[in-house]
Amino acid sequence: MSSVFGSAARLLTVCTTVVLAGLGVVVAAPVASAAACTDIDVSYARGTFEPGSLGFIVGDPVYSAVQSRLQPRSVSSYQVNYPADLTEPASVQQGNRDLVNHVTSQAAACPRQRFVLAGYSQGANVVDNSIGVSSDGVIVGGPIVATIPASIAPRVAAILLFGNPIRSDGRSVTGLYESRTKDYCADGDPICQFLGTNPLAHFSYGGNAADAAEFVAGKV
Repeated sequence: MSSVFGSAARLLTVCTTVVLAGLGVVVAAPVASAAACTDIDVSYARGTFEPGSLGFIVGDPVYSAVQSRLQPRSVSSYQVNYPADLTEPASVQQGNRDLVNHVTSQAAACPRQRFVLAGYSQGANVVDNSIGVSSDGVIVGGPIVATIPASIAPRVAAILLFGNPIRSDGRSVTGLYESRTKDYCADGDPICQFLGTNPLAHFSYGGNAADAAEFVAGKV
């Protein structure tokens, strides 16, 4: 099984590099900032090497769609501060800890604020871990190091996952957050579909932005 994960990791690296190069995108370090006391806080964990204000491939189009759909309510964003790298052994754990810290501090500072958690690829692993679903053992996964406190859980209105690696291992979000989760896996995506054969499917999730925004609107 480790050879499968290794092959998938190499494929992810190559495909991401090719796609971003083809789009003329320069990968930059993330810049994260705390959100104000808006009605809805959207925390996004980007995919491996995904550039952009939140995430060029998925985060930016999804956030834009959510923000537009939820008008006139106020919506703010937070980019989870973590390496989103394949060469950093504790990348997912860093994101897991940062996401939980952000939501916890926001919840304390903004008692009326509700939360949308979103993640793409490696970022989906970050979100999985943060809601208590371990990504350990899957590509760019790792053990849980922190979870959203139970007292805050009711304020997590919706969870959006794209190209979620735990699905390739037959896992999914169950329990407390199951009904609040939309988990997208494009047909043939080898990162979330066991033996998937279409690597480019992994870069198609921006096309789900409107559907994701509609799902969020039904939950907040």
